[in-house]
Amino acid sequence: MRYWWVNQNQTYRHEVGGGYVWSPKRNRDGRRNAFYESMRELAPCDVIFSYCDTRIAAVGIARSYCYESPKPMEFGTAGAYWDRIGWRADVQFHELRNRIRPMDHMAVLAPLLPRRYAPLRPNGHGLQGVYLAEIPVALALALQGLIGREALGIADAATRAGGGGRETAAPQPLIVEWERREIARIEADPVLDETERSALITARRGQGLFRERVMGVERACRVTRVDRPEHLIASHTKPWRDCANGERLDAENGLLLTPTVDHLFDKGFISFEDRGRLIVSPVADEMSLRRMGIDPGDPPDVGAFSEGQRRYLEYHRENVLRKRTTR
Repeated sequence: MRYWWVNQNQTYRHEVGGGYVWSPKRNRDGRRNAFYESMRELAPCDVIFSYCDTRIAAVGIARSYCYESPKPMEFGTAGAYWDRIGWRADVQFHELRNRIRPMDHMAVLAPLLPRRYAPLRPNGHGLQGVYLAEIPVALALALQGLIGREALGIADAATRAGGGGRETAAPQPLIVEWERREIARIEADPVLDETERSALITARRGQGLFRERVMGVERACRVTRVDRPEHLIASHTKPWRDCANGERLDAENGLLLTPTVDHLFDKGFISFEDRGRLIVSPVADEMSLRRMGIDPGDPPDVGAFSEGQRRYLEYHRENVLRKRTTR
């Protein structure tokens, strides 16, 4: 279980009321933002302190890992924002009666602030630019002590739920709606003939022409070495919903994977370096990985990828893998 601080001055009502946190993937200029990257390591049962109007106003328990999601409609009035895709995680928030003001307790809190990516200045003033920041256990315990029984009860509930946690509900409806919109767009495209439409839609589930093309490039699961076609899934490296039509049928945008490895890859619990070293997400459950045949302490080298495959793997590492990118 990890502890986080989220600044919600502008979005508190929407996020706490709606039971989620949401951030863009990058700054407006396209550069990475450490506080958006933090979303990628949020895990079920993590505890989140919500800071709003200079006070800790709520404490939440994460109920999902982060997943791609359009900007919420309630953040503005310009429509559904399906062209603004960011990170979202489901959170069960509990609004507090005792809303402490950290500024009043900096003699206790300031020495406990992290040296890097602190959510507050040492004088207690908030940092505008901070969204989600991980905080040390000592700081979290100090905040719980200042808030009192309310916060302690919420943290105890998180601990009882498993501390490294499991998703309580899959974020499937948003993903389904996103893919439904993409299918509708394909079906309405006058440039495509019926064969092309069918190929693009069946590619969503790794079937049809896409699968045939991937099997022309890949011969077996890179991790398990299983080579029987009936046991392999043609998995998109760049998710189907994120792709342009040409990418949805590109053989180099696919890998043949056994079902358990496909699940780990699709959900961002693993990825691959360009030269073939398997990358394990820090939020992946180590025991589960071992039961699936992957040793997190000694991840396998699955062999180098082609130039085209490397381009899609870069996208996967930066947009699917549940791991903060530091560069």
